[in-house]
Amino acid sequence: MPDVVADGLRVLFCGINPGLMSAATGHHFARPGNRFWPVLHLSGFTPRLLKPSEQRELLSYGLGITNVVARPTARADELSAREYQEGGRLLALKVARLRPRWLAVVGVTAYRAAFDDRKAQVGPQERTIGDTRVWVLPNPSGLNAHWTAQTMAEEFARLRVAAEA
Repeated sequence: MPDVVADGLRVLFCGINPGLMSAATGHHFARPGNRFWPVLHLSGFTPRLLKPSEQRELLSYGLGITNVVARPTARADELSAREYQEGGRLLALKVARLRPRWLAVVGVTAYRAAFDDRKAQVGPQERTIGDTRVWVLPNPSGLNAHWTAQTMAEEFARLRVAAEA
């Protein structure tokens, strides 16, 4: 699954791992029930609703996408603790190389596992990777019923405001 990245992004969004549909299409957050693209637009990060196939357009807005773990699965709970830990290590190296202003991990459980931070909550984190600040966002998967598209968009918008400051 290819990353959508460049040096010096405003925000590098980091999914947990590719779903099977994303792996098949090569497009991040490709499953129709995933709310990433609608929430990204509702939060003001993009001027219009992008389709997964338009993911490279994110670069023109200073945004990118990667994943904690590269291995595709049907569900994130199929990943092992070791995969998360190794993914966190590799992600930190990638962030140190690309130097985005913010790393936004979508999924608090994934962030906790990848960075061994059991107490992390959604929102800005104390952790930095070099000069890159870290924000944890809710997982946009349709399986995450605790968050509506509107409440997710509000949290994404908090990050957008911070990234614009």
